[in-house]
Amino acid sequence: MSQRNLTLLTDLYELTMMQGYFHAENANETVIFDAFFRTNPDGNGFSIAAGLEQVIDYVKNLHFDQEDINYLRTVGLFTEDFLEYLKTFRFTGDIYAVPEGTIVFPREPLIKVIAPIMQAQLVETAILNIINHQSLIATKASRIVHAARNDGVMEFGLRRAQGPDAGIYGARAAMIAGCIGTSNVLCGQMFNVPVKGTHAHSWIMSFPDELTAFRTYAKLYPSACILLVDTYDTLKSGVPHAIQVFKEMREAGIPLTFYGIRLDSGDLAYLSKEAKKMLDAEGFTDAVISASNDLDEHLISSLKDQGATINSWGVGTNLITSKDCPSFGGVYKLAAILDRDTGKFIPKIKLSENEEKITNPGNKTIYRIYSRESHKVIADLICLVDEHYDETNSLLLFDPVATWKKTLLAPGTYTMRELLIPIFKDGVCVYESPKVMEIREYCQKEKETLWEETKRLVNPHEVHVDLSNELWHMKQQLLDDYHFE
Repeated sequence: MSQRNLTLLTDLYELTMMQGYFHAENANETVIFDAFFRTNPDGNGFSIAAGLEQVIDYVKNLHFDQEDINYLRTVGLFTEDFLEYLKTFRFTGDIYAVPEGTIVFPREPLIKVIAPIMQAQLVETAILNIINHQSLIATKASRIVHAARNDGVMEFGLRRAQGPDAGIYGARAAMIAGCIGTSNVLCGQMFNVPVKGTHAHSWIMSFPDELTAFRTYAKLYPSACILLVDTYDTLKSGVPHAIQVFKEMREAGIPLTFYGIRLDSGDLAYLSKEAKKMLDAEGFTDAVISASNDLDEHLISSLKDQGATINSWGVGTNLITSKDCPSFGGVYKLAAILDRDTGKFIPKIKLSENEEKITNPGNKTIYRIYSRESHKVIADLICLVDEHYDETNSLLLFDPVATWKKTLLAPGTYTMRELLIPIFKDGVCVYESPKVMEIREYCQKEKETLWEETKRLVNPHEVHVDLSNELWHMKQQLLDDYHFE
């Protein structure tokens, strides 16, 4: 992504608004925009933030090439003085964000942009495009990994992804969420993540017979010998021939370090149990039994409940497309405008008849609150940046809608961690993205801070996102001011 200029990866109205601010006297004020989402995808109990590294690449490379200027001239909407200004355009603002791999919840800012409004407006579309996609796939992959109950899950979706970028960055997000490898070789090269795969039915069909195909593959890849057994007849042909090859390897003194079978069709629960009996009977008790075939978290969970002996899962279409929930729904809303005279931010709020669409105003940050005893998440607290907390004091939390629902945390029983960290300061990147496998490890630790009730696939427990008392009163005052105008 860093090798491509994505500056025109934006909606036209971002550019027409920019020109409006350019021509309006004193209109290019410094503002704050929050990027957040309103609902966890798939009815999940949480989401996983992903895509920040690509946002950083985009912002670093933000500039208008001459060919961009020439194209915009042909649109017929832009004046020459504005086009001339675009030649030297750069991002000079601040960006704060939640690190990739962090567990996140609805309504809290994943990214906060503080910049002149022309700059803050331009970056909206690309930020949402990148964060929405990768956070969606990471959250979907997390559900699938959870359903697999500590079995390895491999991402196999490239051929079904909506284009090369979706395949590459979707695989990246899946790795962050806990997949053990991807079939996507370019993703492996770009992000130094494990690549995995076996062979296709065409490999078997291209040989005179199944046994010859298996023997040839085993000779080529003795330390990664997973044989696809359902080309002709799984139990009468495929598994017996695989066992014959494994016996030949054992007799030849070839170490069986990583070997087994893959099922790609049929009744996976029944076939896996029967295959396991056959393998165990010949002493191959540690053989991998891998499965693919349009899997998702619901089918994997069902197969586990049926006693399937599968211990490795290859998941493609339903993961890489998040097929049953194809959008993340992130939005980007104005939260404050800087008053030049006072140097303070004036809070702004968007109203709606739908309560969930009313925004939280002001310059905000997020604190995650943990139980000191269990280290599990109690709640998240959105507050104003100039608020300070002391863990040696009691902390009162309350539901921002049903305000009578309150929890008082006693001193010393909780800990707090601020989630938003600086990424850009004055247009300069001050953050170095970790490697994908490091983010994956961090994400795993993040998931361990959740109660099991929050991680369940159906009707998960909701982690509350509360507002501080000061922010809540600011919001209510703005609501009252607009209501009585």
